[in-house]
Parts: sequence; C-alpha cells; structure tokens
Amino acid sequence: MSESAAARIEREATGVNLREEVESLVGAAIVSGELAPGTLVSVPSLAAQYSVSATPVREAMVNLQKRGFVEPVRNRGFRVTAVSDRDIYEVTVLRAWLEVPAMREVAHIFPHDRIREFRQMADDIVMAVDEGDLTGYLQADADFHSHILTILDNQRLIETVTNLRQETRMTGLAALLGTPQLRRTASEHHLILDLLLDGDADGVAELVHSHIVGHLHDLYPETPAVTPGTSLTLDD
Repeated sequence: MSESAAARIEREATGVNLREEVESLVGAAIVSGELAPGTLVSVPSLAAQYSVSATPVREAMVNLQKRGFVEPVRNRGFRVTAVSDRDIYEVTVLRAWLEVPAMREVAHIFPHDRIREFRQMADDIVMAVDEGDLTGYLQADADFHSHILTILDNQRLIETVTNLRQETRMTGLAALLGTPQLRRTASEHHLILDLLLDGDADGVAELVHSHIVGHLHDLYPETPAVTPGTSLTLDD
C-alpha cells in the first residue's frame, strides 16, 4: 500500500478508533486493486506497516472478512477475495437507480451558500488523483457524494448508498493512475457542482449516471452497458 496511506494513519490515529482506520485503509487498498485478488496479507505485517498493535489489525481483518473482502487462510493470514462480474454489475445498477434520481432532487434545492464547502471536496478528489493517492481519492470521493446527499435529509438513503459504495470493488483502479480517464472522472465532480448551481436537474442526472457507469466501463470494459431503466439481467 502507498506510503501516503501509512502516513495518514500515523497522522490521524490520535483520538480515532484504530480498528476503523486500519479497516478503511486496507479496504481502500483492496477496492482500488493495490491489494489484488489472491494476495495474502498477515496481521503482523500489517501491524508493522502501520506501526500499530496486532489487536486493531486483527479486528479490522475480521470486519473485512464479514464484508467479503478477504477470507482466512489457516496459519498464514487472509487472502483477498475475487469479485465476479455479476457483483460489479448489480452494485453499479443499484447505485445508478438510487443516486441518479436523488441528485435530480438535489438540483432543485441545492444550497448555494455551501458551494465553497463542496468545491473544496471536489478539489481534494482532483488533488488525490494528481498525487497518486488512491486511498485519499476513494475517501474524498465518498465524502463528496455522501455530503451532497445530506441535502435531502434522508439518512436511510445515505446509509444505503454508502454501503453500496463500500461493496464496490474497483480492482483496476490502480492501473488507471496517471491516465486521462481517472483525471476526467475526478474533474467531473466540479462539473456536477456547476450543474447543481444552475439547477439543471436533467443535466446533473445525465452526468451522474455517466459518472457512475462510465467509471465502471473504464475499469471493466467487458461488463454490459448500464442504461437508465436497466434490469438486473446478466447473461453468464
């Protein structure tokens, strides 16, 4: 995992639940593909990498096992699990079903007085990409989208979308570092804000749909197209 991720846990761990921090960093490495499917990781090696005790690492790995990210390997540690095309497709369709109409509603009531807050979040996403910080990119991206959804004051929506994002495996993300595709995806967050400021509900719905499913196809070109109204039918 990246040096910046190790630095982040050292910088932010004070007063923060170490188990949650380790889970977040290891989970992000798995989601992004820094830890590829099949990779073996051990509690002692992760504890040494993050300069923490074994207990929070062990607890973090048990939680990641419950989320399906890893599986235990007797006397060796944990192996990163593979993700199927079906899983990728279903999560992407569900995200599109939820996030696209939600953002359409946000466009009608977007609070202009919060634009500086959201611009900073969008800048953080672009900066993380430019610095090659995959963990930072994933966290900043999640923060941006979840904070915008708070405008709708629907906690169940936020929790559902957050859970779906946590299940999203983007194992090809690491390979996109330094590419125009990832820079374009990062920059789209500012375009989303432009459309929200204009109150352009149709425009933001179209862009958010493209943002979700376009990123999928950058990572997994062989997956079927996800269009508005897509069903959950996927040929084996």
